[in-house]
Amino acid sequence: MSEAQQGWAFRRAGPGDVAVIAAITDAAYSMYVPRLGRQPQPMTADYTQIVVEHPVWLLTAAGAPAGVLVLMREPEALLIYSVALEPRYQGRGLGRELLAWAEHEARAAGYARIRLFTNALMHENIARYNHLGYRETHREPFHELTIVHFAKAVAPRASEEG
Repeated sequence: MSEAQQGWAFRRAGPGDVAVIAAITDAAYSMYVPRLGRQPQPMTADYTQIVVEHPVWLLTAAGAPAGVLVLMREPEALLIYSVALEPRYQGRGLGRELLAWAEHEARAAGYARIRLFTNALMHENIARYNHLGYRETHREPFHELTIVHFAKAVAPRASEEG
């Protein structure tokens, strides 16, 4: 089924989308504030600058903004800096769609690997990423917390090989 048939679609975000990006990010990550004792890093990011410097994608569901995917190009991998879904759209498989889109973008850009990170206290994210084929590469201290890094190979699809 195509994106249009599903009722959702991706579009590249621009400077006019910064308020929507911040609102979706804040809504998605706010549940972690009590657990972490502070706002998660994506809630404090400067999206005005990020939208100009990095690929940011909006996922719309029935025309309404539902999710945000922030990607950052690195020399060896495409980094998923943030993946966020408006809470009312969670539990519908759209988070998997955002991650699949990131993998598609990594392959299209010629990367063999994609990576992401999460806080060790975000247990549900760790389980989700493991389930989707991401493998923990290392952990590092960050302020008084621990960041868990993941990576996944994104080999070209058979139809993309030449």
